[in-house]
Amino acid sequence: MKRAEYADALRALPSDQLTAYLTANSGLPGPRSNLTLLDAAGDVLPRSLALTFVEDPDEYLASCGTVALGQLLLEGDRGMIARLTALAADARWRVRESVAIAAQRVGDQDPPLLRELVAAWTSDPDPLVVRAGIAAVCEPRLLADPATAAAAIAACQAATAHLMATPTERRRDAGVRTLRQGLGYCWSVAVAGDPTRGLAAFAALDTSDPDVAWVVAENRKKKRLIALL
Repeated sequence: MKRAEYADALRALPSDQLTAYLTANSGLPGPRSNLTLLDAAGDVLPRSLALTFVEDPDEYLASCGTVALGQLLLEGDRGMIARLTALAADARWRVRESVAIAAQRVGDQDPPLLRELVAAWTSDPDPLVVRAGIAAVCEPRLLADPATAAAAIAACQAATAHLMATPTERRRDAGVRTLRQGLGYCWSVAVAGDPTRGLAAFAALDTSDPDVAWVVAENRKKKRLIALL
């Protein structure tokens, strides 16, 4: 089914049947969750149910609720910033990905608000929150906006600085490794979005740091960056 068809199906259901429908059509357990349904849920979930779902132990329901928080933020509820920030450090990777999706949906309609989120997240002490910042903004469709493209480069610089400032004994922590992995592809997206500034910033990275050297090597493998280099 297409996103609009799922949205229509969700709207037609009584609220007490939405949980069962989302669970039955989630694609889980399995290798891939139903991202089309996830997007549709983010479009149509009522506020009360979205806020309930983000607290649910079920990973898919929590992900659906998380994506819906982006719409609530767009509607003016700035309390959702704190909720999304907390969820960015969730132990479940699908929930963390849903934070990035929610922020990107914000960026589709309100680029300055996305840039505000990204600046806050990439200055957070938690590496998982920092990773949410780069994952949110390093999305090609958002980088057609020059200010957002510049913000993506700044976000990657801030996240790389966070990684370099992390003590050696903490570099193998799960959250730090997740941040490093995100930097391993986000730099290439940011550079492709603004090659003039991006290539200079990428070239200036300090590869004497072994983790930064790994980040540089990983990005240099990406086709979008190979074409520019």
